[in-house]
Amino acid sequence: MAEARSAVSRPRVGRIEEGRNPREDFLFGLRTHAIRRFFRIRNSIKNGMWPTKLWNLVVMVGVLSVVLVGDWEPLRPLTGRLRYMEEVLHIPGDWPLLARSLLTSFIAGFIFFIILLHVRRYTLRMLLSYRGWMYEQPKTQSLATTVWGLLVHLVSGSHPSLYGCQQSLPRQPVPPLKETLKSLIQSLKPLYGEDSQIIQDLKKESKEFQRTLGPKLQRILYLKSWWAQHYVTDFWEKYVYLMGRSPLPINSNYYIMDQSNWKPTSSQVARAANVIYQFMLVRQSIEHEKMEPLLIRNTIPICMAQYELVFSTTRVPGEEMDQLVHYSSTESKHIIVNRKGVMYKLDMFDMDRKLVSPADLQKQLHWIMMDAERHLGDYSEEARSLPALTGLNRKEWATVRQTHFNGGLNQDSLATLEKALFHVVLGTEIHEDISSRAQYLFHADGKSIWFDKSLTLLVQPDGRMGLNCEHSYADAPVLAHIIEINFTQEAVHGLLSPELDLESCDLDLHESKSSHSIYRPERLVWEIPDSLGRSINSAHLTVLKAIEDIDLRVEGYFKYGKGFVKTCKVSPDAYIQMALQVTYFKNAKEHCLTYESSMTRLYLQGRTETVRSLTMEASKFVWAFVDKTVPRADKIRLLQEACEAHARQYKDCMSGRGIDRHLFALYVVSKGLEYDCEFLKKCLSIPWTLSTSQSPQQQLLNSPSCDLPEYRDKTSPGGGFGPVSDDGYGVAYMIPGDFKFFFHVSSKKSSKKTDSSLFMSQLFETLDQMKELFEEN
Repeated sequence: MAEARSAVSRPRVGRIEEGRNPREDFLFGLRTHAIRRFFRIRNSIKNGMWPTKLWNLVVMVGVLSVVLVGDWEPLRPLTGRLRYMEEVLHIPGDWPLLARSLLTSFIAGFIFFIILLHVRRYTLRMLLSYRGWMYEQPKTQSLATTVWGLLVHLVSGSHPSLYGCQQSLPRQPVPPLKETLKSLIQSLKPLYGEDSQIIQDLKKESKEFQRTLGPKLQRILYLKSWWAQHYVTDFWEKYVYLMGRSPLPINSNYYIMDQSNWKPTSSQVARAANVIYQFMLVRQSIEHEKMEPLLIRNTIPICMAQYELVFSTTRVPGEEMDQLVHYSSTESKHIIVNRKGVMYKLDMFDMDRKLVSPADLQKQLHWIMMDAERHLGDYSEEARSLPALTGLNRKEWATVRQTHFNGGLNQDSLATLEKALFHVVLGTEIHEDISSRAQYLFHADGKSIWFDKSLTLLVQPDGRMGLNCEHSYADAPVLAHIIEINFTQEAVHGLLSPELDLESCDLDLHESKSSHSIYRPERLVWEIPDSLGRSINSAHLTVLKAIEDIDLRVEGYFKYGKGFVKTCKVSPDAYIQMALQVTYFKNAKEHCLTYESSMTRLYLQGRTETVRSLTMEASKFVWAFVDKTVPRADKIRLLQEACEAHARQYKDCMSGRGIDRHLFALYVVSKGLEYDCEFLKKCLSIPWTLSTSQSPQQQLLNSPSCDLPEYRDKTSPGGGFGPVSDDGYGVAYMIPGDFKFFFHVSSKKSSKKTDSSLFMSQLFETLDQMKELFEEN
């Protein structure tokens, strides 16, 4: 094939490139390893001492030394104990007083420091286990909560590193079995009817489960919670994500969009270069742990463990189970840039081992675009469609990978691709409509995104961009936080480097006029035998079939936002959830089991929990809302009651009192013990017909309000995902301030029960009607 011939006839640019010295590269690798080792040791010591700090030890030693040397009468009891310690430690009495005092003070101070460290850490862990603050508004919180907040501030250390708070976070408790089963039955009553035969049967099965197998499984979870960092997270990552055999596009990966109606530049290479550079700064802050943990109410830290795998991570397919592979900074110093199916390795450090500047990145990206045009003829259609393989069923992709990428040129190129910090796709088509932009980020053309990669940046020719993210290693709020750093930089400070006049630029990368010489990108080449070519074509058709079946709509609602909702004295999130319940009822003429994602990162290694939005209160409100004979006042009352119940359940889930992860963990343990529990299987197999999630926004502590006039068009619409059920909807929503909402609605065209455009129009109609309730009142 043409690409294989290219590998033989042309030297592989960048292997041992002009200006590169293998000996210097080797020595640089040693220096990099030593520096990285130093940072790791330093951060480990710093994290190990938090919430205390090294100066606490220095002060303690200094104070004890002064006490010993001064030998003041009021402090004689303390001095006597310290002198007794000298005897116990056999410190020679003929030493000078100052030397003996310093050594004794250091030993005693170190012991007191260790005691202080553990007392503060365990005290903070106990304080952070308190959840009463969640059920109180900041302006009306109780005296007990106010005192608790002051104690947290007092015991906490200042300016912790990224992972500094981890050892002080509490571990998520296992909920009582009886409460979980009671809540489960209660959550299914509005779906099946309070007195239905299904509910009666479930009650009987629940009691039988509590009497027989349940307690045994519960004891095992209790035991696991004592030694594991989290009693369910490892189960969740393994069995829900890594052992899932479905293709990643549509089913697992999600997307995040850039600003809604504004962009900092219309230049593709300028936008890409600036975002890439900003990501590299974030990556360095994560690696050196300079990024501080996120705090709720500027007081309560949350788990930051998921940040470790954002960059340099690839999900490698396996026949039965995938594997997350994270590469060190010595292996992963480059990104992969895809232009028209031709992929390039682009070094992120110049010949002086410094981070490549945004201006130099613009030159390199422009060079890649020109070089890709010159070499398109050297690559077959199959070679340029290679990423489609990552859209296959995981077992099938694992088989193809083992057969065709287990040696030779393909193995080398694949290793380079998978070790990248992240991937970049320089697109060729402009998608103006917001729904079209979302579809492009969600799946592109089915052959451009390497879906296995933790993070893919897609940039349109007009400067629009966004992310496609693999889901197993981290949840959406983590990536949303990272890209929000970039959005804030662009909106508040502008581009890190302005758009260059590349036509007049010197594009000879080795004789560049930049302050540092930069490496020429290395073009990846592949050997594509006929059998691999057929697999690629088949994979592309498989992905295209899935793409053609997805019905995705993204729209903004601009008549009001959370500003109005707050005047209704309800939670904005609960308000949107009730609107979704009414809309689904209008759409399907029935209720459905509804999933809303909430985070459990208040606990160590916490990820998510399920909020079951369909409650008895929500059902009563829906029936009243669609009934024109019900008085307006009653509808308002029922809405407020439904919102209050939803908000309370949401807080329960954040507090570790959700039911779905507990049921899932019980099921995993039952399968591990080779029990076939029909009750758990039945409860976990009810489809989530409506799957919802609120996109986080303004996670940065000092970011400007998106309600300010100059920033209203610079907010992101958030991101979206595919439907969980073939006959259901996936709905993501963003609440960016007081004046608007954004909604992402996905479904499958093959289903006769769903229509995303109809659902969106019915949702907007519902929002109008809900506002009218309060306006007319």
